[in-house]
Amino acid sequence: MKKHYKKLWLIVGLFLITCSCVGNHSLYAPFNLKVHKSTAKEALEYINHFDFSGSNTFWPNVNQHLFLKNIKKNVTHPISMYPGEGTYFCAYSALSYLLLQEDPLGYAKFITSLYKDGKATFRDVLYEPSGAIKREAGLLKYRGIMDIQPADQMWFLTLADHFKGYLNIFNRKYDLGDESTFWASVNYAKFNRMGKKLLDYKIESKGSDFLRPRIKNLYGYITEKLKNGKVVLYINNRIVHKKNHVKIKLAVPTHFIVIEKISKVNDVITLVYWDNGGRTLIQLSPAFLKRIVYGITSFVNQQDYENK
Repeated sequence: MKKHYKKLWLIVGLFLITCSCVGNHSLYAPFNLKVHKSTAKEALEYINHFDFSGSNTFWPNVNQHLFLKNIKKNVTHPISMYPGEGTYFCAYSALSYLLLQEDPLGYAKFITSLYKDGKATFRDVLYEPSGAIKREAGLLKYRGIMDIQPADQMWFLTLADHFKGYLNIFNRKYDLGDESTFWASVNYAKFNRMGKKLLDYKIESKGSDFLRPRIKNLYGYITEKLKNGKVVLYINNRIVHKKNHVKIKLAVPTHFIVIEKISKVNDVITLVYWDNGGRTLIQLSPAFLKRIVYGITSFVNQQDYENK
């Protein structure tokens, strides 16, 4: 089946909405966001007391020293979570950033169990990556800092192997280099579905892969959602990061970003968002914001939602 998918006309359209991760950050602020279910201290204590004996069985190319260094960095500095250069892991990265703020201990328990046992359960969902994933983790190269972060390779490859959407229909089994192909791609419905499985939030979403959300005052809507939780935007990143040699700016979403602050003075919106291991500050008009946004997903803490 895989050999035929390149020939299908559908791929022309699907290619436009895949998410390729390229770092481009202008603002690096210290991590100070609220953690809801557990703390980094609890996660570190769990990691430091975890029994790693007999842990090399399932992941032959994952260096244990680098693995430990990687997961400790993730639980103490979630802002640094990086999906790798040129991969389609940005959606997984955005959800990971939120998870590491909400429940670093839950992440630590899952990733250490996955490392030792080759499979693990998180929020009642069993993740058991294929043999190809287990052999490849630790070997990804030319992906920036992720080259020496084997736990992140394990994590992203496992998530991509487990969750599937219509973009993955013709490429469901991992082959070498598939972190940059439709195998790893994430459409908007798949992103929201993953969020419900990974995070203990009440999730609300507006938008789609092809049509912008019908919201008259987009700035006001995002501002209101930020008062009660987290907000992720599904945007056309090709318009935001313009390149002179690209003559045609296609009107399709390509990227997921976590909004951290938004404000407006006169007719200029200032936006601070997280993606790809850092924070960025940009200024744009309400019209431009409306042009780039295709999806708005809000995450409200379940307890806060029930108390509303």
